[in-house]
Amino acid sequence: MIMRIARTAGFSGLLAALLLSLLQSFWVAPLILEAETYESPEPAAHHEHAGAVAAHEHSAEAWAPEDGWQRVLSTTGGNLVVAVGFALILCALYSLREPRRAGSGALWGLAGFAVFCLAPTLGLPPELPGTAAADLGQRQAWWVGTASATAVGLALLVFARHGLLKALGAVLLVVPHVIGAPQPPVHESLAPEALETQFKVASWLTNAAFWLALGLLSAWLFRRSSQA
Repeated sequence: MIMRIARTAGFSGLLAALLLSLLQSFWVAPLILEAETYESPEPAAHHEHAGAVAAHEHSAEAWAPEDGWQRVLSTTGGNLVVAVGFALILCALYSLREPRRAGSGALWGLAGFAVFCLAPTLGLPPELPGTAAADLGQRQAWWVGTASATAVGLALLVFARHGLLKALGAVLLVVPHVIGAPQPPVHESLAPEALETQFKVASWLTNAAFWLALGLLSAWLFRRSSQA
């Protein structure tokens, strides 16, 4: 069973990560690059005349991948690690409740999207560079709490038989948003509002496609391995 889960998670995570990276390269990344121009409005030629000073200033900053193959490679590598981790969670759930058909994986994928993307981003939407944000620790705590509450709430709504447990599940879905996500003192963004809206929509749709693909692939491979 461990090898079955590992193989399924590895292959489905790899394919879903490649899909996500492809979508991000053509849709999400260009929006981020455009937003970065509002962070650094000065033209690049202005920095080249003082090479020693510029080199000193940039060396003090944390390393970041350059545009092009470095950015694509680092993004793909990060997506692969995350995708395999999420696929392991799905496969562990399949071992407890095996999907009857590959299409059932789409429902598991949508549940994963709701838990790890949709619910947290309702309070903490995807942010472009140059956007004001609240304290990182507070945001992380709220994100973890929201994802956990959403996962338990959905599980109770779908699998619980008692009405009170289903009601508790509905309450858990709402509580994090009633509490509210931590917000910065002043909402500011260097990028235009239209660009922010495009980035939110692109992030949601690319993640939805990723989770659907991951759910379908993992369920299909898990069922196929059981029939081998």
